[in-house]
Amino acid sequence: MQRLYTAAFTYAIAGLASGLYYRELTTLNDFEGQRTMLSGVHTHLLALGTLVLLIVLVLEKVFRLSGSRMFGWFFWSYNVALVVTAMMMGWHGTLTVLGRESGAAIAGMAGLGHIAMTCALVLLFLSLGKALKRDTAAVAGAPDAGRVAVTS
Repeated sequence: MQRLYTAAFTYAIAGLASGLYYRELTTLNDFEGQRTMLSGVHTHLLALGTLVLLIVLVLEKVFRLSGSRMFGWFFWSYNVALVVTAMMMGWHGTLTVLGRESGAAIAGMAGLGHIAMTCALVLLFLSLGKALKRDTAAVAGAPDAGRVAVTS
């Protein structure tokens, strides 16, 4: 659980810093009126980094998702995917603000980051499904499962 908390906190700081970077870079270069990939880095890091990992932290607390090996694969692949995606978006956006062309390699790497993110989310759902089955089996195997205790 500490890894999830630390990662979520790190993404919160990175998300806020990327918003500051976007504002300062566009202000210093008198860049107005045109949307860039750079403006989305802030949102990606805060939503996909901070909020999603805080939700996963709650799921971990309730269902002990880390009991599955798939959860470790989810955690690391999700973080790598998000970092690659955010870095490529930042690089592409910075080049746009500076008036330079970005090549197909940047878009391709960002696309690979999004594909890896999709794979990581599949692993999360598989881990959650496994935890729900484990939880359901534990409740069904309990001697007083489904009975309401009546006290007098």
